[in-house]
Amino acid sequence: MASNKPAPEAVSPFTANAYGGAERSEGEWNPTEDTIRPVRGRHRVAKQRGLARSSTVLGVGVIAAVGAGGIATAQDKAPVSISLPDSIADNLPDAKSLPGVGALMSDDAEAAPVAAAPLTTAGLTAAEAESGTDAGEALRARILQQAEQQQAGADAEAKAAAEKAAAEKAAAEAAAQQDEAEKKAAAKKKAAEEAAKKKAEEERLAKLAASFSLPTPSYTITSTYGQSGAMWSSGQHTGLDFAGSTGAPLKAVHSGTITSAGYSGSYGYRTVLQLEDGTEIWYAHQSSIEVSVGQKVTTGQTIGRMGATGNVTGTHLHLEVRTAGGSAMDPMAWLNSKGLRV
Repeated sequence: MASNKPAPEAVSPFTANAYGGAERSEGEWNPTEDTIRPVRGRHRVAKQRGLARSSTVLGVGVIAAVGAGGIATAQDKAPVSISLPDSIADNLPDAKSLPGVGALMSDDAEAAPVAAAPLTTAGLTAAEAESGTDAGEALRARILQQAEQQQAGADAEAKAAAEKAAAEKAAAEAAAQQDEAEKKAAAKKKAAEEAAKKKAEEERLAKLAASFSLPTPSYTITSTYGQSGAMWSSGQHTGLDFAGSTGAPLKAVHSGTITSAGYSGSYGYRTVLQLEDGTEIWYAHQSSIEVSVGQKVTTGQTIGRMGATGNVTGTHLHLEVRTAGGSAMDPMAWLNSKGLRV
């Protein structure tokens, strides 16, 4: 007998939701092969939306990196088109609102051609782009140019350093040459001064010699001042002996006054000539005297004759030179000081 009760509805674990999908209802659900279907709807769409957003951001970032670096080139790559369902595309955010992307986009109509420029011209100058230069070749050329400039700078520095060192060396050599020249000039000047001084002294002595004379023109020195021996009462010779012939004339060595003339013991016949400065010249052992006390004589005038009177061993002139105070001095040194060479 048929029942009037309506057949119970099949209990489904899901109910339709506002989005046209299924929502799970309360109660136990035992899935069967018929009830298992591919999941479609909101969950998958969310994944696609996230992938689409990631792809968009990645694509824009790649374009920005390539445009900024000027290195990559896409001339050998086939163009890629990305299409999305309208339901997904409508829900995507505006690209300008993405961080870091809005600055790369412009509403200016004139900027559109720049965004559409091919990647092969990234990083190129206008002249390079017009000539068809590849970005990689342009970068290589710039690197080589920079390397050449650096090498040129290093070469210039090395050249400048070498020139500086050469200049310093030349300056040092010039300074050394100048010092050497100055030394030679100083030595030459000193030699000239010494020569001039010597010449002046010779001239002075020549003039002086013109006013002085040797006591005898012809002689041989037999005894000098200061010799020791028993022949002299003092034990030392006090004068200078000129040996010669008896009667040879004896000359006044300089102008002066006769202060003594006569026999004087061991000196024999002796004449004393006093010069204007008080110096006394003694002529001893004369054979004769031809002047008198108080007489004025001139240089070269004959005042006596050579002999062998007094304490002698042969004919000679014993010449003594004494100061105004009576002290004996070396006659040879005194004569030399007057420009006379004995």
